[in-house]
Amino acid sequence: MGADVQDVRAIRDSDGKGRHTTTTRDLLPLPSGGVLIDTPGLRGVGMWGAEGGVAQAFAEIEELAARCRFPDCAHQAEPGCAVLAAIDDGSLPERRLESYRKLLRENERLAARTDARLRAEMRRDWKQRQALGRHMMERKRGPMRKP
Repeated sequence: MGADVQDVRAIRDSDGKGRHTTTTRDLLPLPSGGVLIDTPGLRGVGMWGAEGGVAQAFAEIEELAARCRFPDCAHQAEPGCAVLAAIDDGSLPERRLESYRKLLRENERLAARTDARLRAEMRRDWKQRQALGRHMMERKRGPMRKP
């Protein structure tokens, strides 16, 4: 930030962590145009209930996605993907698509925390991936021993 804007304390020698110093909430403008949010006692900020907000914030990607050849296009490498075509022709910055994907993943993680059916589905997917990985390793190195 270029200047001291808040009180700070020394870092503890025992664990290398700082001590709580601030007691008020603050929005601190950054020189780059961003904003630093200082909220003592709050560990994280999530996107609870923001599914529609992602579509609104990335309306141009949603509009392009509607023109994709396949309705379930993941915009990764599918033929006829209008989103990837827009990146190729320079009308959509790749960084914008990366931000869109990141927010969709965050929404999926939050949904999994609150939706038991989705959580079970994700757990099943991970078990299948682990079994496949184990199978591939056994083919490569022989049967794995169980502890």
